[in-house]
Amino acid sequence: MKIFKKRGEMTHFQILSEISKQDPHLRQKDIAERLNITVQAVSENIKTLVDEGYISSRDGRSPYKISQKGIAKVKKDAINLRKYSDSVLETMNYYKSVWPAIANEKIKKNDQVGLYMEKGILYADKSQQSATAQVLCDADTGEDVALTGLNGMIDLEIGQVIIISLPTIKQGGSRRCDLELIKNMYESNYKKWGINEIDKVGIMGTISRAVANKLNIPIAIEYATAHSTVAATKKGLNVMVLAVGNMAKTLIKSLEEEDVKYNIIDAYK
Repeated sequence: MKIFKKRGEMTHFQILSEISKQDPHLRQKDIAERLNITVQAVSENIKTLVDEGYISSRDGRSPYKISQKGIAKVKKDAINLRKYSDSVLETMNYYKSVWPAIANEKIKKNDQVGLYMEKGILYADKSQQSATAQVLCDADTGEDVALTGLNGMIDLEIGQVIIISLPTIKQGGSRRCDLELIKNMYESNYKKWGINEIDKVGIMGTISRAVANKLNIPIAIEYATAHSTVAATKKGLNVMVLAVGNMAKTLIKSLEEEDVKYNIIDAYK
């Protein structure tokens, strides 16, 4: 995830944020003090923001007024910054002192175990793995087990997504779908992209459910499909999503933001 790609963009964001508070007495000196930068730096940045149409002012002096274009920029940058912060916090959670996993064999307290992901689930057993940890309590096969002292990296390949684009109800709905194509894609045709198997199927729209029902395809993801699909790929799962009409746009945007590989198949007949 990339934010503030160009030099000075963070300063632009901060200055626009200050101006958006609509303080009529806001001076360049005030902004400089709040951001801990020089007045000259504020002046140069404000000139750039005026030239680019993000703010307006009288002869480059206060009062400054943020434009609709500037408001849109602040909102967009704030959202990107929040996403970046969320991803950092999520990463930091991996540094917690105690981890849960599923015991894949009977293990005892103080055992050293290997950790690995399989079908999106973290397992622990006595096999040789690139990531290891120490067991904090006895556990039988299939039980949750507490681990500490994590070392190494868990081997994990990000999953891929296959999006099956379906016709809307005005275009004929499930009756205009190429069901044979969808069935083949679910059962084997995914291999052309180096995908070993489809682990989960998601739906977006009522017609998607109808198609899945006709083909007896089990639905695993049906709410917050875009978010859930990305989360599944981060755990190494491959997902096929049946999406009606323009519904796929939300999913595609989420996948591109997270650099998840995807392919789109048109299932109109």
